[in-house]
Amino acid sequence: MGDISLRGQGRIKMASGGRTAAWQRKEGKDPKGGLNRKGIASYRAANPGSKLSMAVTTKPSKLKKGSKAANRRKSFCARMTGMKKRLTSAKTARDPNSRINKSLRKWNC
Repeated sequence: MGDISLRGQGRIKMASGGRTAAWQRKEGKDPKGGLNRKGIASYRAANPGSKLSMAVTTKPSKLKKGSKAANRRKSFCARMTGMKKRLTSAKTARDPNSRINKSLRKWNC
């Protein structure tokens, strides 16, 4: 396995064949937003000790109030909605196919 350096962010492990990890490529991303199982597995392999887990896709009405999943969802929605407002262009914010909008829909934000 090779590795590359990205602007002082440490080293990123490359998959066999000299390619970047699956979580950074299309094959590790879910078409509906976020990462798929392969993407999450490759992220964990590249970042030992990571606690990245699958998205909370359960409808908010079905989640028990104050549960771990409900709190994760609430935190993610608050953080990403803020990013959408402040860190994306107006064009990206309006685009229903942008990665951030797909993720917000997937998490039922």
